[in-house]
Amino acid sequence: MTPGRTSAEGAAYESELTWLSTRQLAAQIASGRLSAREALADHLARLDAVNPTLNAVVTRDDERAFEQAAAADSAFSRGDRLTALHGVPMTHKDTHDTAGMRTTYGSPTLADNVPIRDALVIARLRAAGVVTTGKSNVPEFAAGSHTFNPLFGTTVNPYDTTKSAAGSSGGAAAAIAAGVQASGDGSDMGGSLRLPGSFNNIVGMRPTNGRIPKALPGNPWSWLSQSGFMARSVSDVALLMSIASGPADGAPLSVQEPGSVFDRLEFRWPGEHRVGSGLRGLRIGFSTDLGGMLRVDPSVAEVVDRTADSLTIGGGHVDGMVPDFRDADEVFRVTRAYDFAARFGETVRRHGDQVKESVVWNTEMGLNLTVDELVSADAARARLHGAVETYFAHHDLLVLTTSSVAPFDADLEYPAEIDGKPMEDYLEWMRAATVISATGCPAVSVPAGFTRDGLPVGVQLVAAPGKDVELLLVAQAFEELTDHGARRPAL
Repeated sequence: MTPGRTSAEGAAYESELTWLSTRQLAAQIASGRLSAREALADHLARLDAVNPTLNAVVTRDDERAFEQAAAADSAFSRGDRLTALHGVPMTHKDTHDTAGMRTTYGSPTLADNVPIRDALVIARLRAAGVVTTGKSNVPEFAAGSHTFNPLFGTTVNPYDTTKSAAGSSGGAAAAIAAGVQASGDGSDMGGSLRLPGSFNNIVGMRPTNGRIPKALPGNPWSWLSQSGFMARSVSDVALLMSIASGPADGAPLSVQEPGSVFDRLEFRWPGEHRVGSGLRGLRIGFSTDLGGMLRVDPSVAEVVDRTADSLTIGGGHVDGMVPDFRDADEVFRVTRAYDFAARFGETVRRHGDQVKESVVWNTEMGLNLTVDELVSADAARARLHGAVETYFAHHDLLVLTTSSVAPFDADLEYPAEIDGKPMEDYLEWMRAATVISATGCPAVSVPAGFTRDGLPVGVQLVAAPGKDVELLLVAQAFEELTDHGARRPAL
């Protein structure tokens, strides 16, 4: 507690910290109204309160975190120049390497893995002043959009603890939704930022390919999986994108624009500023089921369908046109299989009996790919790119369902069916997200409302490649118009 406050004032102040935005928390620390150690103590207290129920955070290092926070406070006392996230506490996804902190990928084969270097996205967050407090839960090797693994068990949903928090960034999403932190890092191959966003009533953004670059010593040419962020507001996603995006050495697919393109005055915490006209005049394609391509549960469709009215009220020109996505499934599935073979082939060969079945299946699919299949997928990707270019020549935005189902029972691996249609494998239920992954377009899931059973539903906003800033500004306009994200879980 800051000296000079009464205990009652201190208690009231500390309870308010839980729901501050990252921007607000950073501003409090930078102004001296709050110390980094106070912010950390509140973060850990909230984690202590909710994590036994949620199982969102699986590794902690409180002692080192307090050392970092103390160093941040000393820097403030010396009058050092402060960075954008100076002293802000944050956990990180357990598939993002953190130097000196256990990073398991949710797998028994990496149970004792302690990296010697940070992943690029973590390095940029730490350079911006983040105090690292721990790691958030993931599915094994981030495979599948339900967060469970043999090391740490299952992460559950703050809005209904019998339900899934989705994945693979499910641990981070649950922590954000429950007030442990206002924002955090994740990654998205087939929806792993967008689906947890939808399930946990928060914002989850998959950026344009290369916006947050892939750099050596990893594979700098891989493109299907992208690092990105989730938060309780669009504004905070924009803040973290300004810090983590921008070109890097050893990253040939980097988008060359600096992260500063996200430093727009329009990005503010909801209530501080009304964008108002952010949707006005936009040419918007809208479809709950992508023109019949998706099977969507009626409880979800009921919520998503109402989005069209909100877009129209906001001034958008809405039609039912969608891109030609007929090549998206081939592009996604072949590229995913190839990436799994490249990343996990040796692990499956040596430790296949210790790795979950879906990882082995997807890896073996990649190991068995033929030259003809790879050539066909390249041709399909070219056609898909052309279809996306044609579509966005006449539209500013595509709006569709994020997840075809509401949060499902946490004891399932994945939904067995959608509206009576059986799922062929663990990927099929994620199709609303995977078809967009295949395009390379930036996409953001924003809260769209709740089912009649009180479960969160998100809607997915998609823009042309490279239009990440414009997409976030539109997402903020939708956020302010609807305000669905203001509903908190009862934890």
